This record gives sequence, C-alpha cells and structure tokens, in this order.
Amino acid sequence: MLPTLYQKVLEKHLNEKQNLTVQLLILMLQSFRQVKLSTLASVFPQPITYESRLRNLQRFLVLPQWNVKLLWFPIVKYWLKQEYNGDRLNREQRRRRKKLKYSESGQILVVIDRTQWKERNLMVVSIIWGKHALPVYWDLIGKKGSSNLSFQKKVLQPVLKLIKPYPTIVVGDREFHSAKLGMWLMLRRVDFILRQKKSACIALRASQK
Repeated sequence: MLPTLYQKVLEKHLNEKQNLTVQLLILMLQSFRQVKLSTLASVFPQPITYESRLRNLQRFLVLPQWNVKLLWFPIVKYWLKQEYNGDRLNREQRRRRKKLKYSESGQILVVIDRTQWKERNLMVVSIIWGKHALPVYWDLIGKKGSSNLSFQKKVLQPVLKLIKPYPTIVVGDREFHSAKLGMWLMLRRVDFILRQKKSACIALRASQK
C-alpha cells in the first residue's frame, strides 16, 4: 500500500484502473527487483495474452499524466514543508530534519549531476538526504557528451522554484564550473559550490574586495 499522500496525488490525476495499475507495478518491482518491461508483462496479473499485457503497459507508461512536475513535485513540496518547518516534531523527526539541512546554516543541499545510462545521457537534480540523494527533477540531454549552460538552467529552474522558500546551496562537479552559471545562481540569491579545474584562477571584482 502506498503512503496516503502518494495515493491522494495519484487519485487526483489517474482514474481507478490506472491507479490500480500503478500499485500493482510497484508491488512487482519490489517483489521481482526487475524493471524490464517484458518481464513485468509476463507476471502482470491480468487475464489476457502476454502480448496484450505488454501493449497495455506500454500505453500506460506513456500517458501524459506521467509528468514529474504533476505527480512528483507536490509530494516533494509537502515532504519539505513537513521536514523543514513542521511544528511539534518528535525525536525521530528532529533527527531526520538534521539529515536534510546542511550543517548549522539550515541550507538544503541541491546536487546537479549528469549520468550516462547505456545510450541515454541524463541530467538529474537531487536533494541530499543524509548519505543519500533524492532525485527531484531529471531530463534527457538528447546528445552525447557534456551539457551546456542553457540546458543546465533548464533543469535547475523548476527545482529552484519548488524549493524557493528554503535557503539552498547548489553543488556541481567540474562540468558545471561555468562562471555564467554561478552568476545566474547569484541573481536568484542561491549559494553554490561548483568544482573548478585545477588550473582555474578565481578573483573577486574590484567592487567585491
């Protein structure tokens, strides 16, 4: 059974049959530890042929409702509100809040990273939770190699808008070393830690000294 909040979000955007399909898929993912669609279709509890089950799942997974901003953002927003600002926290909740915040500054760590998954080049923006990273937003780059500034801003913008009420630090490796990205974040009053090349030379402007 999914948590109540998840169910409410899904029920708002999916019909009863679609909602049931989601829950069955999650149960199968947990049971079989397998994301291959052909395998899931072979064990999906639906009294039709394998080919029909496969086509049904394929159609289901390309529904327009499968939008990260539509289904996932409301859950992340609620979770942040509860963990960051919730009143009357018990010991366990206070311990979890410490995992969310960065040291004593109370800032949330947001990590931007690019990962190559087989032939797919994926950009992921995550929130650090203790020793784990919770994916918040992601998008396919559509080409091989590193991303450009325009695409980096494209994937960061929705996340920064989502967590705007909270003090934030954006962390990135050398792919995101651009001074222009740093300036873009500064204009939005977002702190950042962007890894630089060893040969990089950094200097303050005269007005900042």
